[in-house]
Amino acid sequence: QVQLVESGGGPVQAGGSLRLSCTASGRTFSTNAIGWFRRAPGKEREFVAAISWSGTSTNYTDSVKGRFTISRDNAKNTVYLQMDTLKPEDTAVYYCAADQRARMKYPPIRPSDFGSWGQGTLVTVSS
Repeated sequence: QVQLVESGGGPVQAGGSLRLSCTASGRTFSTNAIGWFRRAPGKEREFVAAISWSGTSTNYTDSVKGRFTISRDNAKNTVYLQMDTLKPEDTAVYYCAADQRARMKYPPIRPSDFGSWGQGTLVTVSS
């Protein structure tokens, strides 16, 4: 099973940017879609963005469209989440996860479709 590690979180002021990374170890995830989810304090986990295994298809939740960009570099076994124009409501622990299925044309958005999860990285946006 692929092991995922998130990095790049930290404190940032509103309007600022961060780039999160999700790196795989154990085996490659080049044939799996990767998703980003987040859990804010006192709230349920929510879908943020996902990218297909080939990188040609992406999904975003409405609240981050136009501000966040997901991308991947399969040669580096890494998926990125570029977060711009951050808002205090983006404060959360961000998790990446790998689709349990391989080579799906479109990336999933349901947590149940993802089988491997990282430990999370905390993003704190201050106003």
